[in-house]
Amino acid sequence: MLPTARAQTSGGVRRVGLLALYPDAEPYTRWLAAFREGFRQLGHAEGTNLVIEPRYAAGQARRLEGMAAELVASNVDVLVTAPAGAAAFAAKVTRTVPIVFIGEPDPVGTRLVASLARPGGNLTGLADAHADLVPKRLEFLKQLLPSGAIAMLWNPANPSTAPQVRIAQAAAASLGIRLVPIGIKGDRLEDVEQAFDAIVKERADGILVVGDATLGTHRRRIAALAIQHRLPTSGSHAAWSEDGLLMSYGTEFTALFRRAAAVVDRILKGAQPADLPVEEPTAFEFVLNTKTAKAMGLVIPRSLQARIDRSIG
Repeated sequence: MLPTARAQTSGGVRRVGLLALYPDAEPYTRWLAAFREGFRQLGHAEGTNLVIEPRYAAGQARRLEGMAAELVASNVDVLVTAPAGAAAFAAKVTRTVPIVFIGEPDPVGTRLVASLARPGGNLTGLADAHADLVPKRLEFLKQLLPSGAIAMLWNPANPSTAPQVRIAQAAAASLGIRLVPIGIKGDRLEDVEQAFDAIVKERADGILVVGDATLGTHRRRIAALAIQHRLPTSGSHAAWSEDGLLMSYGTEFTALFRRAAAVVDRILKGAQPADLPVEEPTAFEFVLNTKTAKAMGLVIPRSLQARIDRSIG
């Protein structure tokens, strides 16, 4: 049953619940540090007038709804969900506790909010541009792979991935790319390895990884398998390239998490999520891992080199 009322926090201490699919590990620890720094810059002091209560699902999406219910039952003032996919589970358990999401690629398409300008319910937050950037990620891969098939690695269990898949399919058609969707069947490492067996069987020449937190927990294994099979692979943010993928193009998440603290602060001061427009990122980063390129024996074309914002290796 959805709770219809909340007890007020006593003693002037505000309590922020944090619901995350990632475990408390890199790069999430870096993003969380920026989130906390955002609060400090706004005058909040953890342990004095602010408490942040995290719940980490260790990449297991099925645990998120129960964890969200725990946080709501503990009377948090605001529930923050990050990154993509967690908000849908939080929305199932409360229509009254304010929810601030971080990094949702299509909050309108997944029906988290009525519109970006006027969310209309108890959710608002910061969108990511995963879906909008999918065509550019495919374009970058095509510059390396003028012909051949590209596998699309995605997680069907995450509701935020469906819009990205649809956009990828449309973009592939316009670019003349044969796109082969490969769904991850679960959240275990073995599921990733089985997906790579399917990718090899399909004779794919490269891989587009759809933005998803569960896949993110297996970044290093995905990168290692891609190098082993010499498959140029594109991820959704810099942490993918940092952990071995060939390239990534996406939002700078450290800034996104820092900005989220300001949205939460406005709600703690009385603003209603229904009236706070969903914010969208404006800066994106193209990262190339030169060590991975060398391991694959790749020569990066000048057209792609000209787009690089940061090299790793």
